[in-house]
Amino acid sequence: MTPTAVVQPSDVTHRLVPTPAGRAHVAELGAGPLVLLLHGFPESWYSWRRQLPALAAAGYRAAAVDVRGYGRSSRPADIAAYGLRSLAEDNVAIVRALGEESAVVVGHDWGSPIATHSGLLHPDVFRAVGLLSVPYSPPGGPRPSDVFARMREDSGPGSDEFYVSYFQQPGRAESEIEPDVRGWLAGIYAALSAETMPPPDGPHPLFVREGGTIRERLPHNRLPSWLTEAELDYYAGEFERTGFGGALARYRNMDRDWEDLADLNGEAITQPSLFLGGALDSSTTWMGRAIEAHAHTLPGLHPASRLLDGCGHWIQQERPEEVNETLIQWLGDLDH
Repeated sequence: MTPTAVVQPSDVTHRLVPTPAGRAHVAELGAGPLVLLLHGFPESWYSWRRQLPALAAAGYRAAAVDVRGYGRSSRPADIAAYGLRSLAEDNVAIVRALGEESAVVVGHDWGSPIATHSGLLHPDVFRAVGLLSVPYSPPGGPRPSDVFARMREDSGPGSDEFYVSYFQQPGRAESEIEPDVRGWLAGIYAALSAETMPPPDGPHPLFVREGGTIRERLPHNRLPSWLTEAELDYYAGEFERTGFGGALARYRNMDRDWEDLADLNGEAITQPSLFLGGALDSSTTWMGRAIEAHAHTLPGLHPASRLLDGCGHWIQQERPEEVNETLIQWLGDLDH
């Protein structure tokens, strides 16, 4: 495989474009059909630094977005402003502001459900949908907060709290993270990366003991090989400037989305789609049934969709060569 090029912030064209929330920051490289790239938590447009040059070289206009609440994009104070319908509207506005009528949308982590719901709500704009790490789960089913509570209850008396429940309480995670943003980010990136994650027989870093924090279960002083000190500095600098309230607001909207999207319960994504996940990622093990259901929920799923052996959660950063080659293969097949 060809060594992966990495762009620096100064290598791309930065734009601030209007959205319903105010503005969105977009980092852009290349010319051709538009590919919108949506990051997850706790990241930024910079998580696509190894995809932007590859997509541009393959003849695409690659545009990596700071999702609402992150980076240079607007950060509304109201938690309710971070619903999936609103984020999908942001993406439509970005496509229009970039002078395009349609785009392929690709998301990682939280960016994956933002991408799928953008496609579900606006199929006329998003002609294909790519998902990294988090599979598609159609709207509907039990209330999310009840599901997360049961994950704790099913583990027995005195069991640990699931991280999403922890994140859903305003101010709680911020008080843990913001005194040492860089250290916390280093720990969470290492904890969910294949080469540095804790052993499977130890306490899981995404469960929190009573009265404890996520930080206490994160690896210390170990960066995965895909993350340099300078790259970590960039991530940390963004969050030190913005804080984590906007980023965590997605977790705090899950029950509201469950209600707001009820008219779409069980809906499939009918556009061409792609799914790539890490075999060692908790997202793909906890959501294994969703992956099994892709034959029905993603009827346009590309045959290159798969789990990457030995890969953790940060898939496009851990395994950029494989991700880039698969994305480019899929994008090429869309127009043939």
